[in-house]
Amino acid sequence: MPTQSFPPDEAAQSERFSIDELSTLAGVTPRTVRYYITEGLVTRPQGEKRGAHYLRRHLEQLLLIRRWTNAGLSLERVRELIAGAPEDPAPRRAPPGSIEVWSRVTVADGLEVNIEPGHADLTPEQVRSLIHQIATLYRQVRGANTDKTVGRRPTTNPSTNRENNDE
Repeated sequence: MPTQSFPPDEAAQSERFSIDELSTLAGVTPRTVRYYITEGLVTRPQGEKRGAHYLRRHLEQLLLIRRWTNAGLSLERVRELIAGAPEDPAPRRAPPGSIEVWSRVTVADGLEVNIEPGHADLTPEQVRSLIHQIATLYRQVRGANTDKTVGRRPTTNPSTNRENNDE
């Protein structure tokens, strides 16, 4: 039996999903789909009420939102990206009178990380993970440097370097 082939746009338009099918494919609940529609993150379905159906583009929108939120982005940031904002936004200047809480984390002597989790779109768990990974990377890099000096940390002559007399 010959198979009928559609141009890509027609094939995509002929593929219809109920809200239950769409939510299952996207890995979200029907309630989440409705919420994203009311928030303007997902376009409205075709048809109305019981005749409403969803197309492949709705599935693609949901999968993209899910990918971004799983990566730790807020829905506000997802909205900006959908609207066409660049992936890496320009630094935002704080308006006069606003309060920002920056954290300064000392990873090692001479190595600090300054972070404002809200601007970085990071949860507290993600901040902890980031700091842990930076510390791990620092130890690896430092270990690579000591390996080059035959297992010893480079030393300085205390008489020629008075700043480092605390060794």
